[in-house]
Amino acid sequence: MSQTPPPPNWHKSSYSGGVGNDCVEVADNQPHVLIRDSKLSDGPVVEMTRSAWSAFIGTVAK
Repeated sequence: MSQTPPPPNWHKSSYSGGVGNDCVEVADNQPHVLIRDSKLSDGPVVEMTRSAWSAFIGTVAK
């Protein structure tokens, strides 16, 4: 029997600057990493494997 994952624990990017609501939110307490636009909390969600997320962060952090 598979278990249902907990609700996403969304947190905002540290690069959002704290001004307005213009940033990306990530939930990493799921089987996969979830990414969404904070302005569209009911909008689409991008789902990535943990390895794809690590590769993405490694590329954009350079």
